[in-house]
Amino acid sequence: MRVLIVCILSLFNVNVALAQSAVLYKYDGSFDDATFSVEGAIVGKGLIIDHVSHTGEMLSRTAIDVGSNKEIFKAADIFLFCSAVISRTVMEIDPMNIVHCPYTIFVIEDQSGVYIGHRTYPGGSMQIVQELLVGIVNDALEF
Repeated sequence: MRVLIVCILSLFNVNVALAQSAVLYKYDGSFDDATFSVEGAIVGKGLIIDHVSHTGEMLSRTAIDVGSNKEIFKAADIFLFCSAVISRTVMEIDPMNIVHCPYTIFVIEDQSGVYIGHRTYPGGSMQIVQELLVGIVNDALEF
């Protein structure tokens, strides 16, 4: 019975992960300017950046180790942060909204240019987070 429950929950989690998508915004400037703008926009909302993941550097550094020579991004950083007020609000509505924390905004550069993006969140209580991310990205685009 436990195996069946684990299998069902695993299928549910896979569907949730597959259902998420990203929203991209074209940035008119360099990768470094975009990361500076995102950092400023997050901090400008009174939020603290918990971590910046230099995913592009990791992918480049480990490509040979995993048997690849394909460049995925010229550069890619992911900013992880949280809002105590918003997190408390959405988790009081549904404690399982913890799976969406911390929130992230990413900056990528590929062959077609520089982009700022974020994932989309499910409807309902998580729309407040979606609005926060859209606001931060819009601030970064204007920075």
